[in-house]
Amino acid sequence: MRRTLFISLFATICLLAVSAQRNIRIRKNIPLDSIRLSDPAILADQKTKMYYMTGTGGMMWRSSDLKLWEGPFRVTEFEANSWMGPRPMIWAAELHQTGDGWYYYFATFTNQEVKIDTVRGNVIERRASQVLRADNPMGPYRTFGDATYLPANRPTLDGTYWKDSDGKPYMIFCGEWLQNWNGTMEKIELKSDLSGTIGEPKVLFRASDSPWSREKNDKGEITWNKVTDGPYLFRTATGRLGMVWTSWVYDVYTQGVAYSESGTLDGPWIQEPNPITPPGFGHSMLFQRFDGQWMMSVHHHSKDDRGRTVRIPHLFNVDLSGDKLIIKP
Repeated sequence: MRRTLFISLFATICLLAVSAQRNIRIRKNIPLDSIRLSDPAILADQKTKMYYMTGTGGMMWRSSDLKLWEGPFRVTEFEANSWMGPRPMIWAAELHQTGDGWYYYFATFTNQEVKIDTVRGNVIERRASQVLRADNPMGPYRTFGDATYLPANRPTLDGTYWKDSDGKPYMIFCGEWLQNWNGTMEKIELKSDLSGTIGEPKVLFRASDSPWSREKNDKGEITWNKVTDGPYLFRTATGRLGMVWTSWVYDVYTQGVAYSESGTLDGPWIQEPNPITPPGFGHSMLFQRFDGQWMMSVHHHSKDDRGRTVRIPHLFNVDLSGDKLIIKP
């Protein structure tokens, strides 16, 4: 019940953010910890020598030094006849480059006017990960290619990009726990130009595989948490393939990591026994600063002056020089 109420509140916040976009006031020289943003993802663009930060809500911030930021900018445009509708909710947007000159916007879109299922009393809205595209980092990002990327009868979220050792591009995404009651991490092959998907999704691992996440079930028994959230892929300097992802330890947002024994997306994926960031941090991604230092972008659950939970972007230094991802103090 608590998580259902949390999702309803989060949906309301996202709707308010969409409404606020109509009267955007661009601000300058804003410190990172003064920004309120869920699921922050940062692209370090070598062409413009700027950092571009996206996330939930569909807006963008930019910075030359990762300290002071300008924004928020509206960077997406939608067609009214797409499955998303003219003003979808936008979660966990990421920017990716493949070397072909385009900027790709991976995000989760929700059309609240369309209901696809009801499970255990929860009405599930049409929600899916899809890719938009633009010819510059500031957009506008628009749909292209296939009308849909993932099955219309499933709620999916947090799609991210990875080119595997077979040279093929993939979307890695979550099958939402609201429908399957045991969240999944899955892959699906993308077309070479990212304009659509090929074949069917394949499950990489499930929420129940986590050794560190926890919650109480309907009987009050301690069990694994059913949420899978925020996948992001990386390789260490030794070539080891890893994935950071997020779940919960009771009511605390928490992040773990898994490593592929085969070095490919097919795994098997072995979960590290303990979380990798302090409590309350999660939904991360990795990027390199222009000086080469690896960074992790996350958000932190904190309380404002009125006692309300807010989500604040935060950066950790990361060491990938060995066989594991290490968060540096």
